[in-house]
Amino acid sequence: MKVVGGGGKHARMARPADARISDVDEYGFERPPDFNYQTYEEFMSKYLTVLTRRARKWSHLLGAKETVGRGIKVKRYVRKGIPMKHRGKMWMEVSGAKKKMEANPGYYKSLLENPVDEDLVEAIKIDVPRTFPDNIYFRDYNEGKLSNLYNVLVAFSQHNKKIGYCQGLNYIAGLLLIITKEEESTFWLLNTLMEDLLPEYYTPDMVGVLTDLKVLEALVKEHAPLIWKHVNHYGLTWGLLTTKWFICLFAEVLPIETVLRIWDCLFYEGNKVLMRVAITLVLSNQQKILMSQDFGDIIECFKSITNDTNAVDCHTFMQNVFKVSGSFPRARLTKLRQECQTEVLAEVKK
Repeated sequence: MKVVGGGGKHARMARPADARISDVDEYGFERPPDFNYQTYEEFMSKYLTVLTRRARKWSHLLGAKETVGRGIKVKRYVRKGIPMKHRGKMWMEVSGAKKKMEANPGYYKSLLENPVDEDLVEAIKIDVPRTFPDNIYFRDYNEGKLSNLYNVLVAFSQHNKKIGYCQGLNYIAGLLLIITKEEESTFWLLNTLMEDLLPEYYTPDMVGVLTDLKVLEALVKEHAPLIWKHVNHYGLTWGLLTTKWFICLFAEVLPIETVLRIWDCLFYEGNKVLMRVAITLVLSNQQKILMSQDFGDIIECFKSITNDTNAVDCHTFMQNVFKVSGSFPRARLTKLRQECQTEVLAEVKK
């Protein structure tokens, strides 16, 4: 996971001798050796004011209520960021995961008590210790979150036989665990992501991801034809450049604070938010991309644009996501996805 103010050629600075910032962030991620403390401090000096204001507004919105429902006001609040203390609860509520959990009492526990597919369990056992090697909570089965993560992944593989387990789910479930701090909520959020918000993303043929890669290419061709021609000229595919963006929902790609702000919107608005983020990253960095003059340079450019100062400032970044991407009617996106999915299915059958 990239931490706020992380490295990259655009942001490198040694830690000042009198720095008081911890070497580990609030989510348990260790700051890398090239962590830019100055960029981080400059960002946080502004963002703390935003966080304080948003926390006050959220407390007023929630009050003593157990539910806030959905509506224009809640949507606006979610886009501006859910405070950490409310994030797990709000993800459960706005995504529909809470209703699923309440409708199936005891179901999660029963999945862990059923006989398991030994091949899937073996794959999970291999991947779980590899999850977030830079996070202090994922290093010890006895004291950390590895046992919780193992249980969630085994339960999900039992619940959804079509997906079972595939690489990448450990990172998504791991980040959910960091936020919710408990297994059952993590399981139901994972369930909602895989089955409702991102159908066909994690199937063996990855039709959902391949479809969205084609959708992104179509949108770039429409909104930034020079970039589309430039990428094609050097023989690059959008799959090579951006598959990781979609497959891990920008975790392991963007700084942690920015990822969480994206996930706030993902759980409320659905997967079109991923497309908004992707197209914003491309359109906002048109000049950098066009200045890259060979195959390798373009690949490095796409890596660097997810780690520069624009990506670190999660609040401004999310404001741009809903401004730079412009109007994004769900009906149009649905139609475009249907057209692209038809192409993908035809290619998969070959």
